[in-house]
Amino acid sequence: MADRRGIAAIGGISLTLAVLAPLAACSSGDDEPTGPHRIDAAPLVHLSADGRVDPSQPVSVTAVAGSRLTDVTVVGPDGRVVAGKLADDQRSWQTTGRLKAATAYSVRISADDGKGGRGDTTANFSTLAAQRLLTAKLGPDSSGSGVYGVGQPLTVQLSEAVKDPQARQEVERDLTVTSQPAVTGAWYWVDDKNLHFRPEDYWPAGTTVSLAFDGTGSRIADGLYGGDRSALHLRIGERVESVVDAAAHELTLKRDGEVVRTIPVTTGKPGFDTRNGIKVVLGQEKSVRMNGETIGIAAGSTEAYDLDVKWATRVTWSGEYVHAAPWSVGSQGVENVSHGCTGMSTDNAKWFYDHTRVGDLVTVVNSRGAQMEPFGNGFGDWNVDWTDWVKHGALGQPLSTTVPPAQAPASGMIRPEL
Repeated sequence: MADRRGIAAIGGISLTLAVLAPLAACSSGDDEPTGPHRIDAAPLVHLSADGRVDPSQPVSVTAVAGSRLTDVTVVGPDGRVVAGKLADDQRSWQTTGRLKAATAYSVRISADDGKGGRGDTTANFSTLAAQRLLTAKLGPDSSGSGVYGVGQPLTVQLSEAVKDPQARQEVERDLTVTSQPAVTGAWYWVDDKNLHFRPEDYWPAGTTVSLAFDGTGSRIADGLYGGDRSALHLRIGERVESVVDAAAHELTLKRDGEVVRTIPVTTGKPGFDTRNGIKVVLGQEKSVRMNGETIGIAAGSTEAYDLDVKWATRVTWSGEYVHAAPWSVGSQGVENVSHGCTGMSTDNAKWFYDHTRVGDLVTVVNSRGAQMEPFGNGFGDWNVDWTDWVKHGALGQPLSTTVPPAQAPASGMIRPEL
């Protein structure tokens, strides 16, 4: 019995092998294959792109009757994959991501013929060049030392007006802000061509910041595409902030929270009151000619002046400075006699000049003047409440300036990335 069972078992194995062997062999004649086999997928699919295509239009892939798509990948020259969506029936696929203008793309398609045949094929297409390109001038200009104060906002000036909300979102996605350490910040559309970026709070001292516009070929709006990439890098110095108390007639400069010096000053007299609020240092001049006519004072009037002023630190474009005023030393610390500037002795003005840089903060309090305007006369950005600031961004939410991992593909952040 044992021997017969053993023979039966061996016979069973031999039978199984005999049955499977033909399945592993190639079929002959008109026999259909009974298992998966590799085929050329080219006859099974159709790519809508033929030659150069409009980058504003989606590109699609369809399968012939009886076949289905198993995978479609469209890749640009930078290695980035264009997002797409496969239909539920797997008969078609279409791009959902943006195509860049004047760009060559490669396509890899995998398909199944419905008869056990599976294969791949590749194709290529290019997009047409854009008729209009949007470029971005980035600020601040970091061609100098590249070191700025903690109040310095980032600025973008677009080559064309962008009004449509969706188009503005595209612009913000093409902008990337990163910093170390990371901060929470947001964009504010000052007008149709100008954007500012600032953190919720001042930049931390010692922060390194990068700003880039990387919209090359990306569709912003009908007929308008992103132009060449632009970028800048800067570093934030120590936290230097000065408070000008117009009622006490003194300026107090603090560095990293510690009082360094208090200086007697004079500010704007009645009718020329200095603006209240937070201002950002715009520039510095060792000598500047100041003429009353530039602020509407008639030549020859009792208020007229034409002076060569030393050690001038500018805080508004309309002509408000912190500067040397040796002619008013007797009034400094006592009363306000200027035409709107903050005046001090020549020695104190030089010291202030030497201990201040572009981007530092100068805040005026207790003046009878108006509030510093947020935009148009310098950087009054910090006078805008953070909640209101965020509302004026196209994306409508704050973003982190976290630096992505080195291996991650570059993308437009504050967007969120850079």
